[in-house]
Amino acid sequence: MQFLPEFVLIAVALVFFLLSLGRLSANTLRRTALIAAFLGAAAAVASLGQSGVFFFNAYSIDPFSQGFKLILCIGLFFVIAMSPGLLGVKERLNAEYYFFLFLSVFGLVLLSSAAEFLTMILCLEISSFCVYVIIPFRRKGRGYRAQMEAALKYMMFGALAMGLTLYGMGYVYGLTHTTYLHQLARIVPGMINTHPMLVMGFTLILCGIFFKLALFPLHFWAPDVYQGAANETASFVATIPKVGATIMLLRIIILLGHVPSVLLVIISILAVLSMTVGNLSALVQNDIKRLLAYSSIAHAGYLMVGIAAGNHEGMMAVGYYITAYMFVNMACFYVIYHLAPLSNNISFNDIKGLHKRSPILAATLTAGAIGLAGIPPSAGFMGKFLVFVSAIKEGMYPLVILAVINAGVSAFFYLKLIRAAYTGDTQKEISLMLSPFSKCLGGALIIIIFALGIFPGPVMNFFDLAIRNAVPLASLP
Repeated sequence: MQFLPEFVLIAVALVFFLLSLGRLSANTLRRTALIAAFLGAAAAVASLGQSGVFFFNAYSIDPFSQGFKLILCIGLFFVIAMSPGLLGVKERLNAEYYFFLFLSVFGLVLLSSAAEFLTMILCLEISSFCVYVIIPFRRKGRGYRAQMEAALKYMMFGALAMGLTLYGMGYVYGLTHTTYLHQLARIVPGMINTHPMLVMGFTLILCGIFFKLALFPLHFWAPDVYQGAANETASFVATIPKVGATIMLLRIIILLGHVPSVLLVIISILAVLSMTVGNLSALVQNDIKRLLAYSSIAHAGYLMVGIAAGNHEGMMAVGYYITAYMFVNMACFYVIYHLAPLSNNISFNDIKGLHKRSPILAATLTAGAIGLAGIPPSAGFMGKFLVFVSAIKEGMYPLVILAVINAGVSAFFYLKLIRAAYTGDTQKEISLMLSPFSKCLGGALIIIIFALGIFPGPVMNFFDLAIRNAVPLASLP
């Protein structure tokens, strides 16, 4: 039971590896993937109460890890469910696509339990290399070369960020003589204020996480990858790996104890720059996926406000924020996929008058845009509110003021999406036919976005328990 999610995901990945040797239909593969993703989520639910430390203290099963495994598996289910048929992916590579998708989430599930630096790196790279591979799987069409450029940029930036992270881990190991989180949690708080190179080491370690979150200045890959990847792949890259990066970020920040002032200043500056660059760049975008890419850069900045606060409430808010962000972003990509099933990139012109062609798509896009803008009573509003309150509690008024200004700027282009969907004149009068399952999925996303915003208590209690157990304990001798 303790390893049930891991066993299910790796077993499913192996099944799709075997299926890639044959030629099954796209519908059969999708049904298999959907059932497998549901089993993964069920396995994560079944293992929620488990605990233990394994593999010489390198792997920890605790409320923190099990909670995030559930979020990852639910996210995987939604990514597969909202892209029926993989129409944007080369048909002959459908089985391989699912193989790498499940293997990538398997790496992130392992990462959520990783309690040692090198184990973290291995898990993160398992996930990352799978994503590098699936980006070029996009079906040939307009902008075919863009996907190759996107894959190369993602891989090259990833290699650079991972090199910096390993370099930082070398500094930390040289000063502390350990890579285990439970030992670092005892050593680092007493050394961090007297050893500047330790601060430098943790700053470099965070570079790999900043890359995954698309935080300034490691954000340049995001617009090209979002635009160049198939819609199915872009929806995955925009959501689930960011949850994985947040897992690693929380583990590392919490073990520091009190975040040193120098590191806090660095995080605060990067948060402001990320919010500002992301929002100002998004203002001039016409391609919806590029707009969402710059939006993700801005949201990484909002996320770092909670990290900069450095208190328990801030860490809880970060967990809530990334969960809310995953669902509101999925709502937007759900609409993109159904408007362009062959993975063509869409612009504002393509969503004009959407409410006439498909009311459920227009409603889902509205819920996603409201969530991203942080308008009540959505989950996005509650996420911003919680991270801002945690920073105010620490007296970080300038940081919160700049974040609120940025949130106001971002509302312009998010509301522009809603205006186009409900007030624009469309040249495409043909109604968009959705299956009953797709309609239910859109309704589920809408309900989740507003339910998380209206009833944040259970989710915050969930993260309260998780954060209190974020630093693994050593197994007994």
